[in-house]
Amino acid sequence: MSLNRQALLRAYRRMSEIRAFEDRLHEENATGDIPGFIHLYSGQEAIAVGVCENLAPTDYIGSTHRGHGHCIAKGCDIDGMMAEIFGKDAGLCHGKGGSMHIADLSVGMLGANAIVGGAPSLAIGAALSAKTLGNGGVAASFTGDGGSNQGTVFEAMNMAVVLKLPIVFVIENNGYGEATGTDYAVGAPDIAARAASFGMPAVTVDGTDFFAVHDAARGAVERARTGGGPTTIEAQAHRWFGHFEGDAQLYRTPEQVAELRATQDPLRIFRSRVDARKVKAAEFDAIDEESRARVDAAVAKARAAAYPPAENLLTDVYVSY
Repeated sequence: MSLNRQALLRAYRRMSEIRAFEDRLHEENATGDIPGFIHLYSGQEAIAVGVCENLAPTDYIGSTHRGHGHCIAKGCDIDGMMAEIFGKDAGLCHGKGGSMHIADLSVGMLGANAIVGGAPSLAIGAALSAKTLGNGGVAASFTGDGGSNQGTVFEAMNMAVVLKLPIVFVIENNGYGEATGTDYAVGAPDIAARAASFGMPAVTVDGTDFFAVHDAARGAVERARTGGGPTTIEAQAHRWFGHFEGDAQLYRTPEQVAELRATQDPLRIFRSRVDARKVKAAEFDAIDEESRARVDAAVAKARAAAYPPAENLLTDVYVSY
């Protein structure tokens, strides 16, 4: 618990904003006004924030289809994110990406994407660039437990070790790859141990505990930034909603979900770990209220924003060098 008061408040605010953002999207999706699929990050807030609080604005991250939390943790503008999800021209990608493809290179967000296990292959490119330029940059990739089985993930890990790249591989083990349990789909009972077999340090942490994730990420980022090479962090948490909005969740019961919400809430765990002499409960409550108001305002702006003009259909297709 070495974080000062300012750092604690900043971290909680990020987690609170993610929760408010996802809770509101859960409501908005039911209106039918949001195009495409939505995958909510609620229950995993401590992972994204615990990792990204150790990164500089100039560092890069690669995300997943469940990327809203990563975006907010890395500093993406909430108004721009919400507009993007509503398909509006004011969105971070001018309404062309939607929920699963939010990107903002200005804050080091390489992009969410629906390619299972796609982030490590992108992030090692950013890590190789940082090493080649010698600028001290670090990359982090987020991958789910299901994505951890992909061959591209193994190739990226091996390349990172061989080239001693400044990257942190974060495996978010939330128990299910879509509807398939980790205990069935992942042959190795320990995902971190499998990553370690490539020749890098690898640890497993409680992904509902911000401080456990933050401590592990701090060591991994310092190691990467000082030339020590890659590290893998397997963070175990639980997603509160289905794989996607509309998922019937036949693979678990409502009672199981209620139990998770009652006992494995990253925000409640954070609050219980912080000394009241540093931050009072009323201050946390105020942050939660501000987060909800912030997201409400973002939704109002997104609804009022214009859709992309028809002439934009053929822009952003090819890159001009």
